[in-house]
Amino acid sequence: MLLAFSFQSLLHAEFWIGVGIVAGIYSIFTLGLQLNVGFTGIFNFGQSGFMAIGAYTMALLILKAHWSPWVALPVATVVTMASGLVVGIPALRLPPHYLAMATLGAAQIVAIVAQNTSFTGGNEGLLGFDAAWQRIQLWALGQLSGIGLGQQYDLPLFLLVWLTFLVLLVVLRALQHTPWGRVLRAIREDEDAAAALGKNVFAYKLQSLMGAGALGAIAGYLLTLNITLVYPQAFSADFTFIGFAILVLGGLASYVGVALGSILLWAVLEGLRFIDLPLAADKIAALRLLLVGLVLILVMVFRPQGILGKREEMVIRG
Repeated sequence: MLLAFSFQSLLHAEFWIGVGIVAGIYSIFTLGLQLNVGFTGIFNFGQSGFMAIGAYTMALLILKAHWSPWVALPVATVVTMASGLVVGIPALRLPPHYLAMATLGAAQIVAIVAQNTSFTGGNEGLLGFDAAWQRIQLWALGQLSGIGLGQQYDLPLFLLVWLTFLVLLVVLRALQHTPWGRVLRAIREDEDAAAALGKNVFAYKLQSLMGAGALGAIAGYLLTLNITLVYPQAFSADFTFIGFAILVLGGLASYVGVALGSILLWAVLEGLRFIDLPLAADKIAALRLLLVGLVLILVMVFRPQGILGKREEMVIRG
């Protein structure tokens, strides 16, 4: 048989909990891109760099300075927001396409520094920062066992990821309807008109970029809890490119669409693992990405605004 589908493997709860964790982390990560691209109209290709800064700062504060994770996490978030400020001050003065290249270059600089600095562990990375989370996870499993839900080891992290996403979703949707959120929309549609109304366009763009940095940092914490290691390759530019694919699939200016796009993308991408083909492993992986790319092309052709997007929200200056 040339083609077979393993339905029995498809029903493994542990596998789909793992997929749900990855989809949730990408959802949080892409919220930052949505804030920048969908609501402010600025191209940020350096989101993976913000993610790395947040994760490394958190790990270093716990391992080197011996801080409590509850103190290290907010401090690392502030540091990441400050890095957004440092990157944004020169980059946001550039035209859109140059801004994209500048943010991508900044992310690459972060990866190169992390890879070639002994303080960050180089290619070997940092290990052992998640001891506190392991204790919390074991305690949570004990509590969940009492109601019959403690069989899956990754379940506490799954619940944490999606609870974090829901909290951030509520916060961002509330901000969307404030004067601050309306100014971001005005900048996206016509920044000259917003400036003519007395709004400091540059300051609002900086705030948007810093907000995206904070969301990237949160996604970075959760990613490192999932893989239990902070190393440079975990924060490659691929993370940002997949985030943009989720953005296109879910729809611009739709925070809920971010979650839907991420779930659909990873359900298709990981579900294709259960198709047995007479091909080498590397060719099967390439075929999976090809099929996902085909889905994205079809979405862009037949529904360019995305699944939950609106055509009137597709206002991005080139």
